[in-house]
Amino acid sequence: MISFQSCVCALVGLCSELCARLVGSVCVRRGYHLWLAALVSLTPLLQGLSNPRSIFSHRNNFFNVKFVHCSCGWTFLLLSGFVLLVSFVPTGRPYLTIMHLTRLVVNTALCQGIPHLFQLLEDLTGSCHQPLPPGTLLLPKLVNRESCQAEGHQWQGYHISPQTFSLTLCSLSMADELSVFMRYLRRGYPASTALRLVFLLNASLLGLYNLLLLCTALYTSNYTQSVVGAAAGTLCWHLTYRGWYRTYYSPGPPGHGMFPKVARKKMDLDGNLP
Repeated sequence: MISFQSCVCALVGLCSELCARLVGSVCVRRGYHLWLAALVSLTPLLQGLSNPRSIFSHRNNFFNVKFVHCSCGWTFLLLSGFVLLVSFVPTGRPYLTIMHLTRLVVNTALCQGIPHLFQLLEDLTGSCHQPLPPGTLLLPKLVNRESCQAEGHQWQGYHISPQTFSLTLCSLSMADELSVFMRYLRRGYPASTALRLVFLLNASLLGLYNLLLLCTALYTSNYTQSVVGAAAGTLCWHLTYRGWYRTYYSPGPPGHGMFPKVARKKMDLDGNLP
């Protein structure tokens, strides 16, 4: 009789194989950024699906607090475990593993640092307003955010959504990192149940990010803020994964150094090259 543990291992193996094929497919690798762009850009057409009583309509809901605001940390935590296993186990090269982990450090720094630039932009372009029943009153004497908010007023400037930025950047980087697993399996490298579970956790988080990105863009008060935030996240991903990481002086793209090409020369019966 097949034990429960064997059934679980078989199920994990099957799910990981299917997810690896999906994430590593040509369509996802080449068009995933277009999917995210459509997800954010077409949200005005989905306004009829929004529900004011939904949990996502509240800014401080569970998913926003635990996942959206901490998306950079969750991404680094889960991806670092996956990258560590798939890069060190088959190669046994610590330096190569460190280079791959460096790529995640760079992404986390961008994910955490760029929103501070958004905040600076809002400070430079903003002005102080006092809410009044018919509208708002401009207060030009209060020239910075600190003094404005200290008086109990509102600072209004050009705001870019850091949530859509972080979710877009994390989703694109995770999709690129996880796409390596299909090549890993095809090479016949050791894939334990633990590694497959780590991969499935990352894939599940990636799916959750897609849902949260849609909900964040759907329930935001300003459509332009979400679009610009997603565009900024896509730009950072393009400059790193499609640009810098493909150059010599970089940590290298996902899978770099893990799949060496073996040149096979076929010899004829006389020992000469055909």
